[in-house]
Amino acid sequence: MTRGETQPRDEESLGARFQRGEDDALHEMYRRYAGPMFVTAISLLGDREQAADAVQRAFVQAWRAADGFDPSRELKPWLYAITRRAAVDVYRRERRSAGHVSLQVVREPSDDGPSMDRIWRSWQVREALDQLSRDERQVLELAYFQGLSQSEIAGKLDIALGTVKSRTSRAQRRLATLLPHLRETAQAVAS
Repeated sequence: MTRGETQPRDEESLGARFQRGEDDALHEMYRRYAGPMFVTAISLLGDREQAADAVQRAFVQAWRAADGFDPSRELKPWLYAITRRAAVDVYRRERRSAGHVSLQVVREPSDDGPSMDRIWRSWQVREALDQLSRDERQVLELAYFQGLSQSEIAGKLDIALGTVKSRTSRAQRRLATLLPHLRETAQAVAS
């Protein structure tokens, strides 16, 4: 970061720098997206080594295709698609090397496994949670991931119940502004 620059470069400028082939843009993309890409790959492959291979392949493919990237588009969905294709390629390669030649296309996981939409929503929610303050994120994680009541959260964090309620309310409002498309999708499915 240069002197006087207070905020990281925004998504659009990262995409433009990446499209121009700037090395620092690739490093920044890796820092931002390697984790969520790994989560996507491991959800599809179920193997950490194969998932890491898929992420590496995805970054190589993205770098090779950088000049064709449209910087007016978001990087996340583009990288997600590349990661998915790389995971399918790794899966097929592993199947061939194991002596199994399958003519079937890799299908979406069944209802008992994670769907691509669920993985994508999880990625988006995780990124939105990362934008919350530590205090707000903490109360939501305790409530939704550990199933604690607001009273239990207050006791665990040694803070007033009213503080838990206000942090929860603020965090939920912030998530609603960060993820409006998920609410619209849920409403469309319900109707």
